[in-house]
Amino acid sequence: MDTSKAINFFLDKMFTEVSGMKVLLLDSHTTPIVSLATTQSSLLTHEVYLTDRIENTSRDRMPHLKCIMFLSPDPETLEWVKEEIARPKYGGYWLYFSNVLTKSAIEMLAQADEFEVVREVQEYFADYLSLLPSLFTLSLPPLAPTPTSPLPPLHLYSSTPQSFNPPSLDLHLQGLLALLLSLKKKPVIRWERMSGTAKKLASEVGYAMQPQSAGSYGDLFNFRGVSGAQPLLLILDRRNDPVTPLLSQWTYQAMVHELIGIVNGRVRIEDETRPELKETILSPSHDPFFATHLFSNFGDLGASLATYVKDFQSKSLASNPSSIETVADMKRFVEEYPEFRKLGGNVSKHVALVGELSRIVERDGLLGVSEVEQSLASNESHTADLKSVLTLLSTPSIPNANKLRLAILYALRYQKFSANAIPHVVDTLITNGIDPERARLVYVMLNYAGADQRQDDLFMNENLFSRGKSLVKGLQGVENVYTQHKPHLLSTLDLLLKGRLRETSYPFLEAEEGGIAPGAGRTQRPQDIIVFMVGGTTYEEARAVALLNQQLAAAAAAGPGGSSTAPRILLGGTCVHNSTSFLDMVEDSATRFPPSFYSPPSTLSSVAAPINLSLPSFIPTSSPNANLSTSPPPPLSNSAINLRLGNYEVGTGGLYRTSNTNGTGATLSIDSNKVKEGLSNGLAGASAGAMSLLERVRQGVEARRQSQALAASQQQQ
Repeated sequence: MDTSKAINFFLDKMFTEVSGMKVLLLDSHTTPIVSLATTQSSLLTHEVYLTDRIENTSRDRMPHLKCIMFLSPDPETLEWVKEEIARPKYGGYWLYFSNVLTKSAIEMLAQADEFEVVREVQEYFADYLSLLPSLFTLSLPPLAPTPTSPLPPLHLYSSTPQSFNPPSLDLHLQGLLALLLSLKKKPVIRWERMSGTAKKLASEVGYAMQPQSAGSYGDLFNFRGVSGAQPLLLILDRRNDPVTPLLSQWTYQAMVHELIGIVNGRVRIEDETRPELKETILSPSHDPFFATHLFSNFGDLGASLATYVKDFQSKSLASNPSSIETVADMKRFVEEYPEFRKLGGNVSKHVALVGELSRIVERDGLLGVSEVEQSLASNESHTADLKSVLTLLSTPSIPNANKLRLAILYALRYQKFSANAIPHVVDTLITNGIDPERARLVYVMLNYAGADQRQDDLFMNENLFSRGKSLVKGLQGVENVYTQHKPHLLSTLDLLLKGRLRETSYPFLEAEEGGIAPGAGRTQRPQDIIVFMVGGTTYEEARAVALLNQQLAAAAAAGPGGSSTAPRILLGGTCVHNSTSFLDMVEDSATRFPPSFYSPPSTLSSVAAPINLSLPSFIPTSSPNANLSTSPPPPLSNSAINLRLGNYEVGTGGLYRTSNTNGTGATLSIDSNKVKEGLSNGLAGASAGAMSLLERVRQGVEARRQSQALAASQQQQ
């Protein structure tokens, strides 16, 4: 279940099967696959002295070299191969394709090989990007137009978010099947019920694995049976958790991707003046410091980087030419200098990256923005959140992109809250300089991934039980206010590992679709779990999965079966999003959706008018002891009903009485919004009260212990 090892296995096999000096030809699809898995130094150890692209027609003729081609089997690439072997530039060709090659394609290549220069044709299923041992994505063009990619975008959806764009479906299917074949897994398949794209992909994968399928994959899945539970492929939809890709990040890898951008392991710092640091490579397999700290939070990262710099300085002093006095010193210096120079370059790279991150954090006011984001994602406090959001939206120094994210997060959190101010937030965006077309993304997001589109209770606020769980979570406190949000994926995996993931919400693919028949296979807890997120995953989710794998391995190692019995989880997705790429994908997709996506959802709650209930005339209007005032309605900020919870009062501020114009009766007016807000504040007060009570109990116990200890010491005297 290690994608890095799977990719490297195929590459090593290619390079070792062909002896002698070699040239490696790639295409736009396989270039990032190879660049993420290996380095130029590693290629040189395999006698690969030249790497080029198949479409480069200006390559020199070198018949003394052998040529390895690692290519995708798409029609355009096959035409390039056909032209290459028809006019060969090298002594022999070994063709390796990253996915299934059709019979007609093989026949076409055979007809083009008039000089019989093709020595071998193989299918090596390395058709995905291995970003981490437990994280993979598909090797796809960007999902929206971007200035950093020369490739045209690949549209994920067709006319609705429930249906794939056909070319996108084909690439998703090929990538997932290649992953399963490279890992030799034939899994049981489950999918997210609310997602039409997840269901379609699950059905296509299940059908392709059947021996009797009309495609080219069925016979390839005849693996030998293994003992234990079958692996599980769980196909999820990004729309069920639109919050995670919208949040600011505070761990190293995720932060670099959010603020600068990581494209196939490469990071480009536009404002860097030193050419050697303008574009750098971040690879955990070839960078020990990054491998150790890619999941570290920003504060710990700064301390670790300071230690890293000090270690380099100490080695620099030891390698100073003035310290070379003997032949042994010279020998040591020559042997250690390449490693010392490499270490110096690595230190400079990380110092430059962390410096750039610090500059952006300070420039964009991200500490304040992130605190509000985390509150919106993790807590429920409408009045405070609305005030904070409106304040930041009106702050000129906050970038427009961050303002838009805050507005979308507020809309997602309080979409179903009757007193929400979503239209006012959108108007505030426009008033503060955001283009109206861009501001409409707030409504697009609600139609794309709002409460009516999600199947799970993302914010734990849709029923009393969920609110209770959320209150308990709040009582427990958080270690870091900037990283208190936990991806929804974690709760899904927790239910799955405990065998409590409901089949009604995550159904199994049925036997007639290539799935599993009802029986024991559905009740067994899988050991190997592959999670695939249609629409893209995030580095925050990848970190959560990696840490969960470590916890599961540690727990299993302490048991009788050892670490080999631990569940293993592999996360994949269409791509790895940051907030910019996610919003760009949604904005680009919305241009093909119905025009109604740009309007507020029909079920969007808004600020409700007061509820007026006519009361019978027996309520006295002039009683001196009346609890309800007959004066005009007070301002909504004044409390009229107070509920006491310990030392805390809950003021609803929404109940008052008015006289009818004919003087025969009275009207009781209840502002439902203020009642709900008052009760929400009451829950917050109850939480604080509980913490206060616990503190008093702790202090009482401590005082009792001290008095007992004092009495005991006096008796001894």
